[in-house]
Amino acid sequence: MALSKFKRFLVTGGAGFIGSAFIRYGLQSVSFCEKIVNLDALTYAADLRNLSEVEKDPRYVFCKGDIRDEALVEKLCIEHKIDAIVHFAAESHVDRSIAGPKAFYETNVGGTLALLEVVRRLPRVHFHHISTDEVYGSLEQGGAFTEDSPYLPNSPYAASKAASDHFVRAYAHTYGLSTTISHCTNNYGPGQNTEKFIPRMIYGCYHKKDLPVYGKGANVRDWIFVDDHSEAVWSILAKAKKGKVYDVGGGCERTNVDLLKSIIQEFSDLKKEDPKDLTSLIAFVTDRPGHDFRYAIDCTKIKHELGWRPQHDLQLGIRKTVAWYLEHPERLVLI
Repeated sequence: MALSKFKRFLVTGGAGFIGSAFIRYGLQSVSFCEKIVNLDALTYAADLRNLSEVEKDPRYVFCKGDIRDEALVEKLCIEHKIDAIVHFAAESHVDRSIAGPKAFYETNVGGTLALLEVVRRLPRVHFHHISTDEVYGSLEQGGAFTEDSPYLPNSPYAASKAASDHFVRAYAHTYGLSTTISHCTNNYGPGQNTEKFIPRMIYGCYHKKDLPVYGKGANVRDWIFVDDHSEAVWSILAKAKKGKVYDVGGGCERTNVDLLKSIIQEFSDLKKEDPKDLTSLIAFVTDRPGHDFRYAIDCTKIKHELGWRPQHDLQLGIRKTVAWYLEHPERLVLI
């Protein structure tokens, strides 16, 4: 990984699943990382246990706070001589966005806008925005999304992320800010909240509870191991030119029901249980309103321009993830 011009980072949402993985990766594996300040409001999905490996690192600072508190963000940037803000903080669960969309607007749009206002006052600070493939909508047939795909968000969550993307682009164009954006497919790995599909299924396997799957389980997602996503973002910070947009995926498409069968198989192998007993727990439930059928990302651009490639295939990643939760059963609770 090339030496970056950025050395001191403010990470928003760094106690969340993906943000904490990014921080761990940076402090343990990135030579140019001199300091990381983690700003997190510690909402329900945050878990500081994900940072226990690095919490005593002298390069790491935690601050509890809201990304919409512009005075606090500006103070942190000045006090710690921040070179780049890496913006992970977001409400991200689609079901919650359907039940209560206003919170997604306030955090994902309002929070991003507040951070951009700080960068507008401190234009030496680079802004990297973490976004999602869901801004592109749904793929019904073959093909894959690219950085040039039109925006067609279908859920309140996707709409809030699309709006925040547009604000990043608009601020970069209007005010000349240094920005980059990345869109990623579904992340998974150790430490993820059990509201998400893979840990929710591991929870069911462990506690012998129903394994709920929307519709017929035919919806398709591309999955990426969280450490591969972290490496991709660090590669962007190290090598990308300002204004660039990259799509990041794992190249691991599966239907939901096929993915669940893989989880059941890995769980059964590790626990030496009969997979048929767990398969009997699968329960097909009423589909989510407006459920996107398929997401897929074409990673050609980031592979060719930055030399990044995912290191985990889905079987290896699922095995590592299931094994981690079996070693940490206290994390298999529903919130």
